[in-house]
Amino acid sequence: MTAAGALSLGLAAGGIVTDPVMLTGGLFAVLALGGGILARRIVSVQSGTEHQRSMLAESFDAGLMGRMITASDGTVVQANSVFRTWVGAGPEGASGSASALFDMLRRRFDHDPEMAARFRRLADSARQGRADWAELVPGPGGTRGPNDAAGSGAWSLIRVMPLAGTGGLAKWVIEDISDRKDVEQRLRDEQENLSDFMNHAPVGFYSVDHDGRFLFANATLAAWLDCSAADLVCGGVSLHDVLAEPARGSRHSPFAGDESRGEVTMKSLKGRRFQASIAQTTVASPDGRSLRTRSVVRDLTPERDWREALHRSEQRFQSFFEDAPIGIALINDDGTLAECNDAFLTMIGRPSRSILGCPLAELFSPGERTSILARLDQGKIGSGMIAPFEVNLRTQGREKKMAQLYARRLAGSPGEADPSGSSSGSGMILHFIDLTEQKSLEAQFAQSQKMQAIGQLAGGVAHDFNNLLTAMIGFCDLLLLRHKPGDQSFSDIMQIKQNANRAANLVRQLLAFSRQQTLQPRILNITDVLAELSNLLRRLIGENIELKMVHGRDLGLIKVDQGQLEQVIINLAVNARDAMSGGGRLTIQTSNVSTNEPTRREHEEMPPGEYVAIEVLDTGTGIPKENLARIFEPFFSTKEVGSGTGLGLSTVYGIVRQTGGFIFVDSAPGEGAKFTIHLPRHQAAKTAAVTAEAESEARERSAGDLTGTGTILLVEDEDAVRVFSARALRNKGYQVLEARSGEAALNLLNTESNRVDLLVSDVVMPHMDGPTLIRHVRDKRPDMKVIFISGYTEDKFRDQIDAGEHIHFLPKPFSLKQLAGKVKEVLRDG
Repeated sequence: MTAAGALSLGLAAGGIVTDPVMLTGGLFAVLALGGGILARRIVSVQSGTEHQRSMLAESFDAGLMGRMITASDGTVVQANSVFRTWVGAGPEGASGSASALFDMLRRRFDHDPEMAARFRRLADSARQGRADWAELVPGPGGTRGPNDAAGSGAWSLIRVMPLAGTGGLAKWVIEDISDRKDVEQRLRDEQENLSDFMNHAPVGFYSVDHDGRFLFANATLAAWLDCSAADLVCGGVSLHDVLAEPARGSRHSPFAGDESRGEVTMKSLKGRRFQASIAQTTVASPDGRSLRTRSVVRDLTPERDWREALHRSEQRFQSFFEDAPIGIALINDDGTLAECNDAFLTMIGRPSRSILGCPLAELFSPGERTSILARLDQGKIGSGMIAPFEVNLRTQGREKKMAQLYARRLAGSPGEADPSGSSSGSGMILHFIDLTEQKSLEAQFAQSQKMQAIGQLAGGVAHDFNNLLTAMIGFCDLLLLRHKPGDQSFSDIMQIKQNANRAANLVRQLLAFSRQQTLQPRILNITDVLAELSNLLRRLIGENIELKMVHGRDLGLIKVDQGQLEQVIINLAVNARDAMSGGGRLTIQTSNVSTNEPTRREHEEMPPGEYVAIEVLDTGTGIPKENLARIFEPFFSTKEVGSGTGLGLSTVYGIVRQTGGFIFVDSAPGEGAKFTIHLPRHQAAKTAAVTAEAESEARERSAGDLTGTGTILLVEDEDAVRVFSARALRNKGYQVLEARSGEAALNLLNTESNRVDLLVSDVVMPHMDGPTLIRHVRDKRPDMKVIFISGYTEDKFRDQIDAGEHIHFLPKPFSLKQLAGKVKEVLRDG
């Protein structure tokens, strides 16, 4: 046996090379190299200690901790079965396990850079013969052993112990410390929880020494003092530095004598003051040489805030009661009035001294008292809530007011059920909502709804009439192409056309009243409009009435439909003429008006802005007050039967409101009347208006020749309108494709898309309307020119068209000349 083998055997027997037997065996093994006698002695000694070595080897292999012995070069000399299992090497003698054990151990810690660094430090210590230890968390690998309760990832304590006198051998011991780590972590968590509780408790904790220096302060107290706990303990701050007033007690206590609690005013390091309550005890320091305090601080600010909030709440409640816009009254068990607010007194028109203590029944009409008191008695039982009902209140002077009454039993009132289960009458709180004005408004609203319904009916009728009138006027134009002025039928056709035009004017009045007429606004100067209209007005009002025009200076421009504006002025002038049957003066005055605040008249409110005002004043009989609120209602007239339709002023109102303006009236019997129209001031430059007017006049002059070329797709569900329009356009040289619906138009476009130059479509059609048709057409022909025709206003469909879409519009009814002129204009200008 070699010395290395003997040493290996000795290590295997126990791993402790300082064992006498092992040292002896190793020594004799070395001496055996020098002679046979010593060799025989070694055999004898070895034979005698064989049993001991066997026991030591079993002892090395047994146990719950992994063990191994490494040489100075890092190779594993010996390892027990627990270690081999732990690193995943298998039983002793497995292939490759002897040379790879150390690498397998090292790889258990390669998963984490910090763990790998700790292991490298242990390996270096083993090679350099230094004792060392480290706590590590092994990564995946190996097999769970009896000492590895937590498996992969559990904490292990690895110790390296050099074996003296063995030429660099080191013993490694691996011990599972997961349980100990869990206990330590739990202790740390509990300490942190306790510390967190102390630091963030809703009260402050501190301790100061005899000189008042802070020994401890929690975070809550530090926050109140606008600093950190470290600032108090380490910043040289004393208790007296945070007291707003000099302390009466010792330096470590703000209280004199044996007092251990009281209130003080504290100040933060930023100067903020607050009232606090301090309770403390004085104890000896651990060294027994000095005193320190155990102090608890409570910030009194929240409590004071709560009391102040309660006081404010009481004041608010009192204010809610006294200043409420509805009447509130409290009645006692016997039905007498105990308390009421100012709104209730105003409602009944009586002072409080005249009604407090009086029976509530006296406030109601005699015929209603019995039923009202019976309903109030129902609130004394059950839930205590009574469904609201209407009552008539007797006011001072016997005037009646209608009110909505809400009644409820007071919570905690004497009438509530007592512990015995009995119940008597209870006090109640009553709320009165004045309905007098509301009832009046409801009547007005009902009238307004009636007028709205009439307006919707008028608009619908007007739309249908526009289709009929379009066909009538159009076919008259076609007939006039064949019957010239010398023809016998010419005068008959002209009579039909003139009456159709009169009907069209009536339809425009209906549309104006319902605010659905088609407007063609232009930028105008009101002075020029009135100058052109003055001669007509003089003929209308007669010679016994003086017409006076007063034009304001530097008037702003307006954007209105000139024809509709002229209709407004004419209607007002005719009304003024009828009010001055014996003669008088009609004055039309214009001016600029600028308002910074909303102007409210009756139910109308004009927003602030820049306006051009037109005042129409007469010296007639005036308008009674009861009629002022109704003069703009349709069919309302004070004239004799047969003298008027009642649509004049309602038409004026509709036109002005649809234009975006407002009209107000001031009058009194015998003092004449003044109608004031406010039209929004247009901000465009005056040159723009002149240019637009010049372009319009040039377009009208060039409209003499209405012939043209191109292919037009005409979409109209009314057969008469479609037939007339198609014939009219063909007579002017156009090729016309006809479609009765939007679907039919799309089918035509699929085959004739490249031929069509212009699409003329009705707006309202069954199934697919005009705007929907245009959206489909734009998918294939984004450059398609479009003219919409409709009996409704242009605004009715504009919101259905995509923003930026350029669409032309021709209102119904239209003549052959208007249709042909519009088509030529669009094809020419696009």
